[in-house]
Amino acid sequence: MTAATTGRGLRELLATREIVVFCGPGGVGKTTVAAAAAARSAAVNGGRVLVLTIDPARRLADALGLAAIGNDETEVSLGPDARGRLFAAMLDTERSWDDLVRRHAPDEQTRERILANALYRNIAGRFVQSHDYVAMERVYQIHTEGDYDLVVLDTPPSRNAIDFLEAPERMAEFFSSRFLRMLTAPYRNRLTNLASRPFHQIADRILGTQFLSDIAEFFLLFQSMYQGFVDRSRAVSRLLRDHRTTFVVVTTLEGPPLSEARRFIGGLEERRFHLGGIVLNRTLPAYFLDPDADNAAAHMASRGPSLAAEAFPDTPNTDAAGRVLREIGESFCRFAVVAQREADLRRELSLSPEATALIPYLPADIADMNGLMELGDHLFGLSGGTA
Repeated sequence: MTAATTGRGLRELLATREIVVFCGPGGVGKTTVAAAAAARSAAVNGGRVLVLTIDPARRLADALGLAAIGNDETEVSLGPDARGRLFAAMLDTERSWDDLVRRHAPDEQTRERILANALYRNIAGRFVQSHDYVAMERVYQIHTEGDYDLVVLDTPPSRNAIDFLEAPERMAEFFSSRFLRMLTAPYRNRLTNLASRPFHQIADRILGTQFLSDIAEFFLLFQSMYQGFVDRSRAVSRLLRDHRTTFVVVTTLEGPPLSEARRFIGGLEERRFHLGGIVLNRTLPAYFLDPDADNAAAHMASRGPSLAAEAFPDTPNTDAAGRVLREIGESFCRFAVVAQREADLRRELSLSPEATALIPYLPADIADMNGLMELGDHLFGLSGGTA
């Protein structure tokens, strides 16, 4: 299988979707891969492309040629030959929550009370799954505004990614939960019913009446936006399963990341999300699978000293050259074993998605747009190598 064949599949995948969610284990280069895919898609497929990242490294901003990546979309220079335009943004959770309140509050008075609420100012963007929910909300908002032909989303590591994808439903469940009803009932009705009275007596002793009152007021205000949350969470869930959205899992073929990636792929399929592609990062080059190269390496490993004597007859001491040849041959054979294992794993993983892209070990970290474009060439099969 050549890199060009698998790469064209990934290029076509990005050309035919409106939202592409890059996900996978931590530490496998997912954020950089997502940025490279977005940059190369804008350059060769055209259109307006946005890469929205959750937690970019400082060097990613440098690679994109930006002083910083913020909540607002910023255009990234791709050069004069690019067919399209690239934009980048980083999710600012607190600011995005403020925008969410402004959008869903039923009236101006409620909106201002929520935004001015001390508890909201302290915990907005920090309570359970708020970051995940507002990220999905932001993607939905960007998509419905229609300013971009393609939105590329870089997600948190896959250990939390299923929670990330289910955040809209979980947030709606929270705002309609029995716990929240018990917490806010006396402040909503001004009367404590018999069922919730023991709960409030215990809570008062532990938290204090004023603190409990502040919490209840905060959630009462938020419950005024309940229907907006529910409606939007359902719309977000539909969009994630829509034919316009696909998921690309990024991983290496090392043990722990690969196990996480497999679990995540299973979770996607179980929840009926579309698995469009797999990117395998830091793979060994295909020449390790060449039988002729393997035979030559085995020959060097077994006959290093004699080969050195034949190759360098005028050298006084061929022992050192022989040891070098033997070490090179043995190293190649060891890498060939690993490469064969990688090939078996690639065939296994390639059964599910539409596209599989391979990225070899690169000689240096991505530090500029040229590096991102080189990485994008591997993703799209434009590097001329094999996989």
